[in-house]
Amino acid sequence: MNLHSFPDSPFKIQLSFYQIAAQLEQQAAGAAGETADRAKALLAEIALHPELIEGLTTPDQIAANEDLIHRLLADYFPASLTMNEIKAVNLPYVDLILNPTQRFQNIMKAAGPDFSFAIRDFDEHQFYVLSCCIILNEFYGTTLDFGKPFFYDIPTADGVIKHYRILYNADFLDILPTGNTPTLTQEDIDLLLNSYDDLALWKAKFPKESWILKGFAIMTLYDATVENAVSIFKEKLLGINTAGFEDKIQSIFRSIYRIPDIKVGFTLYNPEDDHFTADPFGLQQMHSFIVQGNKSDEARKLLCTYSYGCVVKEKRYFAVSDMEEYLKQDPQNRLGNFFYKKGIRSFILAPVVKNGHLLGVVEMVSIRAKELNSINANKLEVVMPFLTDTVERLLAEMQNELQAVIQSKYTSIHESVYWKFRKEAERLIAHHHAGKEYTPHEIVFRDVYPLYGQIDIKGSSEVRNNSVQEDLSLQVKTLSQLLSQLGSFEAIQEQLRQYLFELSFPLKASTEQQITAYLVSEIHPLLQPHAAHPDVAAYFANNDRVYGSFHLQRRKYESTIAAINDKLTGIIDKAQVTAQQTFPHYFERFKTDGVEHNLYIGHSIAPKQPFDLQKLHTLRLWQLQTLCKMEMAHHQLKPQLPFALEVTSLILVYHSTISIRFRMDEKRFDVDGSYNARFEIVKKRIDKACIKDTNERITQSGKITIVYSNNAEEAEYLAYIGQLQLQSLLEGDIEQFEVEDLQGVSGLRAIRIKIVHDAGIPSC
Repeated sequence: MNLHSFPDSPFKIQLSFYQIAAQLEQQAAGAAGETADRAKALLAEIALHPELIEGLTTPDQIAANEDLIHRLLADYFPASLTMNEIKAVNLPYVDLILNPTQRFQNIMKAAGPDFSFAIRDFDEHQFYVLSCCIILNEFYGTTLDFGKPFFYDIPTADGVIKHYRILYNADFLDILPTGNTPTLTQEDIDLLLNSYDDLALWKAKFPKESWILKGFAIMTLYDATVENAVSIFKEKLLGINTAGFEDKIQSIFRSIYRIPDIKVGFTLYNPEDDHFTADPFGLQQMHSFIVQGNKSDEARKLLCTYSYGCVVKEKRYFAVSDMEEYLKQDPQNRLGNFFYKKGIRSFILAPVVKNGHLLGVVEMVSIRAKELNSINANKLEVVMPFLTDTVERLLAEMQNELQAVIQSKYTSIHESVYWKFRKEAERLIAHHHAGKEYTPHEIVFRDVYPLYGQIDIKGSSEVRNNSVQEDLSLQVKTLSQLLSQLGSFEAIQEQLRQYLFELSFPLKASTEQQITAYLVSEIHPLLQPHAAHPDVAAYFANNDRVYGSFHLQRRKYESTIAAINDKLTGIIDKAQVTAQQTFPHYFERFKTDGVEHNLYIGHSIAPKQPFDLQKLHTLRLWQLQTLCKMEMAHHQLKPQLPFALEVTSLILVYHSTISIRFRMDEKRFDVDGSYNARFEIVKKRIDKACIKDTNERITQSGKITIVYSNNAEEAEYLAYIGQLQLQSLLEGDIEQFEVEDLQGVSGLRAIRIKIVHDAGIPSC
C-alpha cells in the first residue's frame, strides 16, 4: 500500500475522512434513534483516532485504522452490493486501493500476488501535469479538459487480460494551499498552457508538496474489456508489420472471448482463381489454419461443400462446436480431419467482406469442444469492420506495389522518360476533374541517338531440338515397352515405331506438338484404368514437367538459357546505374536466346540538362566495355551450365539521330516515321549477316563485332578499342571487313576483335 505512485507530486497527501465525520455529527444531532446512536458511537471512536480527521499520511496509519474506515464507509459500500460492484477508496491517479468490495478483492486475488496495479500508459510526467491541472481548474478558474479515459489491464486466474475503465468520485476531496504555495500570474498560466512537455517548468510553478490533497475519492471500475479490446485492436491493425503482431491480436481475441488459449489466423481469398492464400502481404505475421502449411490452394479443395457455400458463396460465419460430432457426419471431410489432427476441437471461420466481395477469412480455433460455436461467432461483429478496412487497405497497398513492380519490370516506361508521361497524365486528370474533354498528346522524343547491342546464344535452336528429340525418344521407347507388358496395343505400337523413326532425323517444327498431342489424347486415357500398376504410375511420374525424366533434357536447356540470360541482364542492369549518371537516357533490354538492348540519348530525353556529343561518346564506350564484361562473365559461368553454350556479341553504330514514339497499342517505344525505320531494319538483319563475298558470319564466339557505316565512326571505335586494349580487356589483332549487302541496306563495315576472357571482370 502506497500513498504516492511516483516519487514527486505537487500534493502532500492527507487521507482524511473529515467530511464523513461532519455528516456523522449532523446525524448525531438529529432525532434520537438507531441512526443517531450509530453516529455517536462512530464519532466516539474517531475521537480516539484524530489522524482520521487530520489526515493519514503513512501506510502504517492506514493499516491501523482499516477496520474503522470500513465501518465509516458502510453507507457508500453497501454489503448487499459487495459481489456486484468493483469499488474501492482511492486518490486520483494514485495506486492506493483501500476498502475494496468483495468483487474487487476477488479480481485482485485472481491477478496473483505479483501483479502490480498501475494505470495503463500512465507515467510520472502525465501524473504531475494532470495533478497541476486539477489545481489550475480549482483555484485559477481554468477549464482544462484532461479527462481522457484511464484503464487497468488485469489478468484473470487463467491468464486472460481484462480491461477495466477507472471512474473517480472526488466529492470528498479538497485541495488546499500550503505555506509554500506560489501564486501564479496570468502570464504563468498562459506559458503553462503551451508547455505540456516541459516538466521542469510545471515543477517550478507547482513545487513538490506545495499543495495539500485532503480527503478521499471513491474509485469504481467498469468492465470495458470488449470495447477496449476493440480499441486496442484498431490501434494494433495500424502496426500490422510490427514484431509480435500475431501475439498481440491473439491476446485481444482472448480478452473478447475470455478463452485463455484461443488461436487466431487469417487467410486471403483470391476470386480470380478461387484460391486461399497464406501470408498474402508477405509480412509473416498471421498464421493460416485453412491453407494447411501451403502457400496457396483451391478454396473448393480446402473446404467441404457446405463450408464453401457458407463462407465463399453466402459470405456468412461457419462454426463447428464439436469436431468429433462433425466428423461422424462427414468422416472424409478434409478440413475437419486436418483440424482434428492438429488438436482443434471447435472453430469459427468468419468471412471478411467489403461491398459484397469476399476479401479473406478470419479463423478462430480452440483445443476444446463447445468453446467456439455459432452463438459466440456473432461477437466478431464488433471487430470485423476494422479488420475489413485494414485488409482492404493492405490489398490497395499491395495493388499499388504490384503496379509499381509491373511498371518497373514489365513495361517500357523507363525512369528517364517517366516525367513526360507524368505531365501528360496530370493534364488528363485536370481536364477530367474539370469535366472537360481531353485527347492525350502522343509521347515522342525527337533527335535522339540510338545505340544497339546484343549478346546472342549461339546454336540455341539446335540444342533445343536435340533436347526435345532425346526426351521424346526416351518417352516413346518407355511407352512402347510399357504397352508391350500390358498387351493388345499393336496399332498404337506401330504408330510409336513411326514416331521413333521420325525422331531419328532432324526435328521438324510440328513434330513435338504432334507426338505430345497423340500421347495425351490417344494413349494416356488408355493407361488411366491401369494407374495402380507400378510401371504405369512410374510412367506418369516421369512425365511430370518439373521433376520427370521425360523432360530432363528440355529442363537442362531451359535452365541453361535462363542462367545465361539472368547473368547477362544482372550485369547490364547494374551497370545502367552508373551509365544514367553520365546523362539520363532511355534504356530497354529484352531476353530472348540471349540479351539485346536499346539506348536512346539526347536533349529531348532530359531537356533540363545540357547535352553534348561527349555524353554520347562516353555512353558508347560504356556500352562496349559492358558487353565485354557480359562476355567475360558468361565465359566464367559456362563450366557450371548443363549445356556449355557459346555466345556472340554485336554492337550496331548508327550515324544519325532518330525520333522514337510510344505506341499506345503495344505499350512500348518504337522508331517514328519511315526514314527512322531504317535503323530497325538494320537491327533485324545484321546479326545473321556474313562477311562480304564469303559464307562466314560477321559474329563469332569469343569476339565482339562492331558494325558501322563511315570513317568517323571507325576512328571513334578504334580509339575505344585502344583504351580497352590498354586495360587488357581486348586482344591486339583487329579484323576489319565489309558486310554483305542486306535487303535495302548496303555499305556497312565492321570491326571484330577477340575478348580477353581471363582478364577478370572490369567494373563499369
